[in-house]
Amino acid sequence: MSIPLSDEGLFDLPDGYQRRPNARVILITGPSGSGKTRFVSRTGLPVVSLDDFYYDGDHPGLPHRHGMVDWDSIKTWNKPGAINALVELCTTGSTTIPIYDIPLNKRISDRVLDMDGRRIVLAEGIFAADIIDDLKKEGILAEALCISRPRVQTFWFRLMRDLDEARKPLPNLLRRGFAHFRREPKMYIELEQKGARRVSYLEAHEVLTQILAKQRW
Repeated sequence: MSIPLSDEGLFDLPDGYQRRPNARVILITGPSGSGKTRFVSRTGLPVVSLDDFYYDGDHPGLPHRHGMVDWDSIKTWNKPGAINALVELCTTGSTTIPIYDIPLNKRISDRVLDMDGRRIVLAEGIFAADIIDDLKKEGILAEALCISRPRVQTFWFRLMRDLDEARKPLPNLLRRGFAHFRREPKMYIELEQKGARRVSYLEAHEVLTQILAKQRW
C-alpha cells in the first residue's frame, strides 16, 4: 500500500489502515484475589496493571455501593485510556502508564513502560475481559485468560491483601468480600462469555510458556 506524505513530511494514514503491531497482549482477568497480580509479577514480562486506569475518586458520576465508590463497576474505569495505552505500546514499543493509589483513590504519578524489543505484554485486572473485542479489532490480542481458584481461597487472599495494603476500612472490606463470594460463580460465567479462557494458576503458566515458544506472526 502506498501511503502519501503530508506537507510536513509525516505519513497520512488512509482510512482503514492499521499499523502492524510489533507486540501483542495477553489479558489476565479473574475475580479480585484470584492471583492475577502474583501471576504476572513472576513472568519477567512487561506488565500493565489495568487498575491504574481507574478514575479519581472525585470523578463525576461514579457509582457507590457498600458505603463507598463501587470500584467493581466498569463505570469507575477509563476503558478508552487503557486501550489506547496498549495499542501505543504494541505499535511503538513505549507508552505512558498512570500510577494509581488505591487507598487514596487517585492517580498520583505516571511511568514510562518500554517493551525493549519483547513481543508479549501482560495486562491484568478485573476489567480485562471487557477489552477483548477491542484488542482483537486492533490486531494486538494474543490470548485472554481467566485465572480461577476455589472461592474460599479467593475470599481469604483478597481480604488479607486489602488489609495489608489498608485499602479500605474493615467493615467495608467484609461487606464487599461476602458480596464477591456470593457472586463469584456468576462472574466466571460472564468472563467466559466475554471470551476469556478459564484456567487454573498452573494452566495459565503452561499457556504462557506455549505462547512464548511460538512468538511468530
